[in-house]
Amino acid sequence: MKIKVIDYEPDWARQFEELSLKLLDIVGDEAISIEHVGSTSVVGLAAKPVIDLDIVVTRENVSKLISDLEKYGYKHRGNLGLEDREAFSNPEDSTIDHHLYVCVEGSLALRNHLFLRDRLRNNPDEMKSYGRLKKELAAKYPDDIDSYVAAKTQFILNILEHLDFSESELSSIREPNMNSKTLQ
Repeated sequence: MKIKVIDYEPDWARQFEELSLKLLDIVGDEAISIEHVGSTSVVGLAAKPVIDLDIVVTRENVSKLISDLEKYGYKHRGNLGLEDREAFSNPEDSTIDHHLYVCVEGSLALRNHLFLRDRLRNNPDEMKSYGRLKKELAAKYPDDIDSYVAAKTQFILNILEHLDFSESELSSIREPNMNSKTLQ
């Protein structure tokens, strides 16, 4: 599968809303929130056309949500190396390409997603730099997702470092990003 980074599409917000409404029907009151994260959640940011969603839950509700999502065709893939984050493959009948995660409220994985999203939303220069980097990396590594993810990791870590993430937390984010197969 070719890595494709395109200019921002306003339709991504609608796609997130459509997915989140379907997910709310599945998870109901078990979810604290459903967050649009990743590059498609930042207006103006170039991105791979894949919607990233985090379902935020209490630790006690993780198992129930895994079971509920599996009943609707999501395939549980485990935490893929990131504590307190469970990844899922899309149902076969999904019409919107997306990555779905169940994240424990307050977890490092969730904080990483939310802080990066919010920082890029509020800093147009960083957002544009990140978009340029992603396009350059997609052109350089069109068939190599591991190299693509690894090469953009330092940019992300530099932002998180300025947001008071500890060195230990940054290491916990860096390591799985150096082997992107755990994240995709």
